[in-house]
Amino acid sequence: MALVFDRPSTRTRVSFETGVFELGGHPLVLREGELQLSRGESPRDTALVLSRMVHAIAIRTGPHEIVTELAEYAEIPVINMLTHEHHPCQALADLMTLRERFGRLEGLTLAYVGDGNNMARSLLIASRIAGIEFKIATPPELALPELDSQPLDEAVAGAHAIYTDVWVSMGDEAEAERKRELLAPFEVDDSLLDKARDDAIALHCLPAHPGEEISPEVLYGDRSAVWDQAENRLHAQKALLELLLSTVRSR
Repeated sequence: MALVFDRPSTRTRVSFETGVFELGGHPLVLREGELQLSRGESPRDTALVLSRMVHAIAIRTGPHEIVTELAEYAEIPVINMLTHEHHPCQALADLMTLRERFGRLEGLTLAYVGDGNNMARSLLIASRIAGIEFKIATPPELALPELDSQPLDEAVAGAHAIYTDVWVSMGDEAEAERKRELLAPFEVDDSLLDKARDDAIALHCLPAHPGEEISPEVLYGDRSAVWDQAENRLHAQKALLELLLSTVRSR
């Protein structure tokens, strides 16, 4: 399996590489600059070549168009490990974590607080599929175009989980100061978590910046499910691989 990493990674890299190995495969890790993609070879040509050499492609990159072009021309499964627009593999682990904690998915309420980024978009899509009510509270300047933001207190009221992500994502460094100013009121701390259900949990896709988007007390406290969430990247990715590769074998 070709694992293409154009962006740094901890959980995605380790979960996929370990998962492929534990399923009996060989993970071929290809870092930024190690493919001719970095020298102008098209995603189409890359897809055509890799389809003849490996059984699946997973890619963590910036432009979402790279993934869609790979998927259009590849004859093998192509997995989006992350783009600027989507982070679907993380969302799978998040659904698994919610089901572990609450025994179900349908009927839960998930509140996302912070930057309307790729993580928020993937959670919105996953929630709609799973029957979860998804609420979001963001500054107007950083809102998702797909969903209206709610006032912070309204978004978290009655939530089973409050989810947050870093305020400054990869590639956003030029906007760091502006985004921190806009997002300062959106820190997930104990007082915000208290406005959700009594059994509400805190979620974060990591890496975290304690004291910015989440307080240390919440991140490392009893109501945090963040570390189970991180572990579940491995289990969710193995399930995804098993599903996709068994589908290919059955053709």
